[in-house]
Amino acid sequence: MSSRLLKHIRQLINVHPGDKPLYGEQMAVLPLVENAWLLMEGNEIAGFGPMADLERVLPNLPDEIINCQDRLVLPAWCDSHTHLVFAGSREHEFVDKIGGMDYAQINQRGGGILHTVRQIEEIAEDELFRISWKRLEEIAKLGTGAVEIKSGYGLTVESELKMLRVIRRLREKSRLQVRATFLGAHTYPVHYRDNHAAYIEEIVHQMLPVIARDNLADYIDVFCEKGFFSPEEMQTICLAGQQYGLQAKLHVNQLNSIGGFAGGMKLNALSLDHLETLSSTDIDLLKNADWKGLCTLLPTAAFFLRMQYPPARVLLEAGAALALASDYNPGSSPSGNMNFVIALACIQMKLFPEEALNAATVNGAYAMGLGHRLGSIAKGKLANLIITQPVPSLAYLPYCFGSNSIDKVILGGEIVA
Repeated sequence: MSSRLLKHIRQLINVHPGDKPLYGEQMAVLPLVENAWLLMEGNEIAGFGPMADLERVLPNLPDEIINCQDRLVLPAWCDSHTHLVFAGSREHEFVDKIGGMDYAQINQRGGGILHTVRQIEEIAEDELFRISWKRLEEIAKLGTGAVEIKSGYGLTVESELKMLRVIRRLREKSRLQVRATFLGAHTYPVHYRDNHAAYIEEIVHQMLPVIARDNLADYIDVFCEKGFFSPEEMQTICLAGQQYGLQAKLHVNQLNSIGGFAGGMKLNALSLDHLETLSSTDIDLLKNADWKGLCTLLPTAAFFLRMQYPPARVLLEAGAALALASDYNPGSSPSGNMNFVIALACIQMKLFPEEALNAATVNGAYAMGLGHRLGSIAKGKLANLIITQPVPSLAYLPYCFGSNSIDKVILGGEIVA
């Protein structure tokens, strides 16, 4: 078994078991070790501690040693909400938005999600895998070590399965930890716009049985929004998914508060995502509910769409567990750069750097069911790590948002960038 030692680490950050998500004021706590070492054996963290104890704990040093003088070492990012598998691009809609068209108007004319649906239908599966693999390699170099990827640009049995097979191939080939979410309920295909019940029947009786048979998804998602799926339709689809062991991870309250937030809590969703538009009733429900899922915020989507940002501080004061994710997709967040996500969370949502880092690591890991293996520095967890450039402090990372502060990325104990 190969071993590798990191030594003279200025700060080893997020050192704790990470055995549960962090809620409310817990998110401001970020344990660290000053002037530290960390040992990797195989793909796991084998030990760590202060440099003063190194010779006593490790009298025989491994052959491969990396000097991390003046550098921070922290867990790799855990991006728990993406649509990374897509074909083509939508920069023409970007220009339309500059001209004043909104998200719903573009979707109504057959653009938006439906534009990408047509591209997925036309592309060969191998080519879809090739371009998606390129994106996956790109986000790994930016420090992402785990990613959730949704389907939802298929909207037919054949195309949804194509996307989910590509996600499975990415998982099998990549050093990233990959989780798959079935999002057949992303929007209604054109021929089902006036017959929602028939499309839901197709999801429940044609898509889900094959997805479960072939073990193609870990979770199920629904876009609960005006003009898309109602809270009642969301419940029907998610209860069907539960019959196949698929827990919900849901798009709610992006544009309107229509009951999706409350409905998601009743469904015991693992995470409720977006939350740009929350009512006082939603916040009161959160304060008084027994729900222990995560609120996943996607600030780059709000940035790109010029929308209001999710009320991160209000959610924290209500005791929420926040995760941060990129929402990487061609229409509203065409970037998987988690470093910029963290910067926006600090700059626009007023999260402190410690809170943002916890949201992008340990809580992000729990938002895709990987908290037992990822998200913190703990013996036995996967060695998915970021080594920064020489920087003065943790706060420098979101402060200097336009600079690349990453020196090396380690996934499963191996240097990938």
